[in-house]
Amino acid sequence: MTYCLGIKVKEGLVALADTRITSGIDTTVKKKITVAQKDGGSLFIMTSGLRSIRDKAIIYFNEQLEKEHYNKLYQAVNAFGAQVKRVAEEDRATLERAGFKFDLNTIIGGQLAGDEEHKLFLLYPEGNWVELGHGAPYIIIGNAGHGKPILNRIIDENSSLRLGLKTGFLSFDSTRVSSNNVDFPIDVALYKKDSFRMVEKRYEKKDLEYISAQWAEELKTALENIAERWMDDVFEEL
Repeated sequence: MTYCLGIKVKEGLVALADTRITSGIDTTVKKKITVAQKDGGSLFIMTSGLRSIRDKAIIYFNEQLEKEHYNKLYQAVNAFGAQVKRVAEEDRATLERAGFKFDLNTIIGGQLAGDEEHKLFLLYPEGNWVELGHGAPYIIIGNAGHGKPILNRIIDENSSLRLGLKTGFLSFDSTRVSSNNVDFPIDVALYKKDSFRMVEKRYEKKDLEYISAQWAEELKTALENIAERWMDDVFEEL
């Protein structure tokens, strides 16, 4: 399974992805964020689904980037979607005969020269997409259930990039402790509005385990401080 998170706030974009790849009983570490910087623009791509589909679509897309110029991010998203459709035409039948579903969900974010602001898109396996905007400041693909509550409570379009990254990590950490198929290292890409430059960073478990421990203690303390008067009636009957 995969955990990939994209956050869009007024200040910029946060991308965060785990690196665990599980195949049967074998586990490996592979990067799930691809960053492209060209002609004054910058974008990231994160995927969830069959790794073979992802790798082939990325290679085809990189070839397109060498030949074509995209002025707005939606044009690049369309181009990547076209490569996903190309891979589907080539491999879907073979994969399905082998018992595999053709599955690749993609988060693409960034800002190109013609974009007035940074953008965040969710691309489906069929090659169509939606743009994330006001009221929808984040998207998770992969193992999505455990990490949503903290994001729903904390993140909105006015959040800072720092708060976005902090909350994004805690969202990942909630998923990690609840699932055995999402784990460190994690890769992070940050984008500041109108900078046209992506910054990348990898965090190992040893880098952030003290944050995980602090978060666990803060949760226990917060729970202990929650008012209990509302429970008095029922406990008086025990």
